Amino acid sequence: MTARFEYQVVEIREGLIGGKLSGSKLEKILNDHAGKGWQLKTITAAEVKGRVGPGGVEGLLITFERPIG
Repeated sequence: MTARFEYQVVEIREGLIGGKLSGSKLEKILNDHAGKGWQLKTITAAEVKGRVGPGGVEGLLITFERPIG
């Protein structure tokens, strides 16, 4: 039987993380998700859609994975 997984992507915009993302802020995000059974899959620096107007802002896409069932 093939393992099945589900994924969750979290967008972190620079404005929401107070400029630069510190190690302790990232650690809290990772530990919060790990406590719910999610495992880190990837972290990607990307232009993330902002709240106002066109274009995006610098941010991170954090992808988590966990087995289904």
